[in-house]
Formats: sequence, C-alpha cells, structure tokens
Amino acid sequence: MLFTAVVLIIAGGTAILYARGYRFGINDDNKITVSPKGLLVANSDPNGAQVFIDGELKTATNSTMSLAPGTYDVIIKKDGFLGWQKRLTIEKETVTQIDAYLIPSAPSLTSLTFSGVFSPIISPDSSKIAYGVPPSSDNNDKAGLWVLETINLPLGFNRDPQQITDGDLTNASWEWSPDAQEILLTTKSGVFLLKAGQFTPQNQRINVASKIETVKKEWEDEKTKRLDSQLGRLEDEIEAIFKSKASRIEFSPDENRILYTANGSTTIPKDAVKQLPGSSTQKQEREIKEDVSYVYDIKEDRNFRVGKPGETLSWLPNSLNLVLPMEGKIIVMDYDGTNMQTVFTGNYEYPHAYASTSSGRLLILTKLGGEETLPNLYWLSLK
Repeated sequence: MLFTAVVLIIAGGTAILYARGYRFGINDDNKITVSPKGLLVANSDPNGAQVFIDGELKTATNSTMSLAPGTYDVIIKKDGFLGWQKRLTIEKETVTQIDAYLIPSAPSLTSLTFSGVFSPIISPDSSKIAYGVPPSSDNNDKAGLWVLETINLPLGFNRDPQQITDGDLTNASWEWSPDAQEILLTTKSGVFLLKAGQFTPQNQRINVASKIETVKKEWEDEKTKRLDSQLGRLEDEIEAIFKSKASRIEFSPDENRILYTANGSTTIPKDAVKQLPGSSTQKQEREIKEDVSYVYDIKEDRNFRVGKPGETLSWLPNSLNLVLPMEGKIIVMDYDGTNMQTVFTGNYEYPHAYASTSSGRLLILTKLGGEETLPNLYWLSLK
C-alpha cells in the first residue's frame, strides 16, 4: 500500500509539473533535469496549417507545443492562403494561445444584386443592409428601397432581397433604428418610418416629420441604454474613460473586446484589472490620442492601436479580426493591429466594404471595372 501511494504521489506530481510546462531531460552528467517551459497552443481557421517557430517547421495547427521561455517568431502557413505571422513572448509555466484566421490568397466574388445599387447602409447589428435601386426604363418596378439580410448561409445560397418601398429615391436618405427593425426614410416630400420587414407603397407612407425629434430621441435613448449596460461590465475607472473619452464604440460580437475612437487624450490606468496568465504580449498603447482608433481587450486589460484618424473599422463575426476599407483596397487585420492582410485590391466604391453576420464573407459595392455601369453588391469570400 505504501509503495502504491508513493507511486501515485510521484505520478501525480509529475503530471502537475508537466501540465504547468515543466519538461524532464538528462544533462551531460547523465543527471535528470527539470526545465521550466511555457506552452504554446496554436490554432488556425481553417485548421491543418503548418506551424513554423523561428523558421523551423514544428507541427500542424490545433496542437500544443512546449517551448523554453523567450521570444519567438511564429509563422502559420497553408497552401492557398496568405501566411500569418506574429512575434510572441513565451513565459514559464504559462499557456499562450494563438488563433490564426487564414485568408485565401485569391478570394472569390459573388454577385448579390444586378439592377444597380446606391447608398448602401449596414444595420447596427450587421444583420441587414439597406440600399436604393434607381429607376430605369427596364426595371422601373424595382426602383425604391431594398433590404438584404446578411445571415450566415452556405456559399451559393442567399436570402432574396426584399423591397421596402417603391419610387425614385435618388435624392433621398435613410437610417436604421438601433434594433434594425425600422428605417427612417427622408425625401423631399417628407420623413417616413418604415418597417424593415414589409413592403409599404409610396402612396401609403405616413409622414412623421412632425414627431421626428421624438423618434430620434427614443432611438438615442435606446442606444445609450444598451451601451451603458455593456460598459457596466468594466471596472469603474475604465468605464468612466469610455464614457468621457471614447466615441463610435463597437463591442465585438462576443462582447469581450471594444473597438472605439478616442475623442480626447487620456491614459488608461494600469492594474485596474488583474493580469491574466498568458495574456497577449503584443505592444499596447495606454496613452490614447484624439481621433485614433483602438481595441480594448476587457479580459486581458490591454489596449491596442488599430487605426489612424479618419479610418473606419468594423468587427468580423469571429471577434478576432477587423475590416479596414481603404482607397483601392480592403484590409483584414488581427484585433491587436498585427497581421494586416490585403484581401481585395481594385475598383470598388470606397468606403463601402462591410463586415456582416455571415462568417467568412464581406459585402462590397463595386462596378468590377465597368465605369459605364452602376455598382452592385457582392460577397467577397474569405474562406
């Protein structure tokens, strides 16, 4: 019994040390050594990619490696996809996880509309996009305001767009309600509140111009209430900064990170949140500057600069990547501002490139080089 107990204690202790990253070896004097190591968990989407550490092929993704404490250049490669790379610091007895989102080297385009589109606006939750169709001699019945759902259907399958109202809306404008259930349409003849899921003929639209201020105040109160609820998860010091020094606040879909633009300069205090083992080792900036975009990681209490003044970013559904539309190209990057990958170059209607709820696809507005034609909406596949 005593022998069994000793064996169990030794085996249990060895398993605990192994799980914490320690590794056993034999030195030049043939003595057993115990070395503190760190663990690197390397995941990728799609999986089955190659993992290179300091230029040496080590394993495939969705696996765990033991590494001595130190700084490493990690590259993840897969045929047909752009390479992913990052410099990481491995600490002893700490698990560091990377999640590499791999972009196809030749993303495909799929047309969603064919009649010409203008003024597309994505809904606050990215689940729908509203756009106008101009009148023409061969599709006058299609002229008006349309809504397309961006739900995640398999490639090759799309939900048909729905016409919301008809008429010539070439000089009109529209905006979404905070819950994406209504659209406020403004034309020369008035202001109309439309249901986003049903058709309202132009002769049945009700002018709400007399109570527009009330409608907009209700919408603003709804947005403020939702944002206050989300920010309420933060430590008091951090929450106060976001309420006073941040604008265009957008939580990631999993609500663990915040994309925002600073509307003033300040310093995000350190140690307001207990540091987690295995937190990101990428360079952060806690001194925020006006008009610059950042991502704040709530769990790890780290703040990353991701955009320059004037740039507009949005979240991909995976909560790990951001979309940055630029003149003549579209970029996807990691949430910490690294791994900036150009996923599209060429003629598109800047800045009309949108993340959506459809995993692995962006919405873009482009003429595909046909200057004499009207632009249309396309899916840009990232898988």
